[in-house]
Amino acid sequence: MRRYVPLILAGVMLVAAGCRTDALFRQRGPEGAIAPTAGQAEAYSGQEVDLVERLVAERDAYIGSLARLRSYYGNVGNAEKLARVEHEIDGLQSVLMFRYLMDAEVPSADLRPTESIAAADKAYMEAYGLMRRGGHGVPALYRQDLMVKALNVFKSMIAQYPTSDKIDDAAFYCGEIHKEYFPHQETIAVAWYERAFAWDPATPHPARFQAAVLYDYRLYDRARALELYRAVEREELANASNLHFATRRIGELTRARGPAAASAGGGRVLASTERRSPS
Repeated sequence: MRRYVPLILAGVMLVAAGCRTDALFRQRGPEGAIAPTAGQAEAYSGQEVDLVERLVAERDAYIGSLARLRSYYGNVGNAEKLARVEHEIDGLQSVLMFRYLMDAEVPSADLRPTESIAAADKAYMEAYGLMRRGGHGVPALYRQDLMVKALNVFKSMIAQYPTSDKIDDAAFYCGEIHKEYFPHQETIAVAWYERAFAWDPATPHPARFQAAVLYDYRLYDRARALELYRAVEREELANASNLHFATRRIGELTRARGPAAASAGGGRVLASTERRSPS
């Protein structure tokens, strides 16, 4: 990442949230921050919305100004300054940003992958390639700038082609990137995993399993984890290792929660589901 870019963004107080459809995200919670009391919660929520909306508007204005400046320098033929502004714009693609409010962070659960769209397929493959080049699955090759760019393209693809049959695939990999490569992003990661199987219940990816593990071991929401482990037993039968882990963990969590939880949860159900191959 170019050294001056974060300084510029900090100076204008615009590094914080995603920008339109090509959003990039970075989250690092304020350590030691004091949570509002019950009486302050409502006012704090309203203030947060106002602050975030202002931030997004200012950031969009900043990015729009850069685009207009690039167009101007291109039109007047000033190659040196055109290169500078393009350098700054390119640097922004390697900065992880947020929208802070979950409804803005992740698209609606109502999307459905209903059609094959060539442009969406191309964008998906571009993002997948960036993710692999960024070291996905190979820690020694990790490059944060490429991983952020991959995240950016996945999210842009979903925003531009919300009916593409690749949106659940893109959502799964958004969850993977948020979970594996950036700290303090568990709630965003599980939201993306949940979108993957909400959009396509037959998604070929282990989205339920990954969400269950996050809820279980990082978010400590064992009730939701148990629900998702049971869904793994019904819906995600392709990965024997995941299935074995889910079954074992169901037993452990059920015993920990007592007989009432066991009877409420029901028994194990295995349902055969036709699945398409991963892209």
